[in-house]
Amino acid sequence: MSVLHVVFKVDGAEYALPAADVLQMESFTGATPVPGAPAHVAGLVQVRGRVIPVVDARTRFGLSPGQHTLDSRVVVGQLGDRTVGLLVDSAREVLKLDPAQVRPPPPLVVEGARGFVKAVAQVGPRLVMLIDFPRVIGEETPDGDGKR
Repeated sequence: MSVLHVVFKVDGAEYALPAADVLQMESFTGATPVPGAPAHVAGLVQVRGRVIPVVDARTRFGLSPGQHTLDSRVVVGQLGDRTVGLLVDSAREVLKLDPAQVRPPPPLVVEGARGFVKAVAQVGPRLVMLIDFPRVIGEETPDGDGKR
C-alpha cells in the first residue's frame, strides 16, 4: 500500500516526511530568535494562532546557511503532542511511495547523516531521503524511540 509523503528540498537534495505527520506548510517570513536555544533552532513563529519552534534543516544537517527566498517553507509537523516547524528551501510536492521503492540507506549515509536519514526511496531517476523526524527536531533518545 502506497503512503503519501511531503517532499521538500534542502541544498538541492530531496527529503520526505510521511504526509500523516505534516499538519501544513507555510511560507517563511522570519522567526523570532530564542536566547540560549541550540544553533539549529531558527526561532519561534506564529502559525494560525499557535507559537511553534522552527528547526533550520540546513543548520541541523550541517550545511552552510542559505538565503531565505519566496520558496522557503516551514513544514509544520506533529510529533506526539508537540508541533514543530522544519525550515526548508522549498516544499511543493506530495508523492505516493510504494514500500518496494523504499530501502535502508547505505551504511556510509547512516554514519555521515547522523541518523537523520532512515531510508531512501527510488522515484524514477530521483532519490528521495526519508528523514527521521524525531531525530531531526532533536527529540531523539539513546534508544531511538522518540520519547522523552
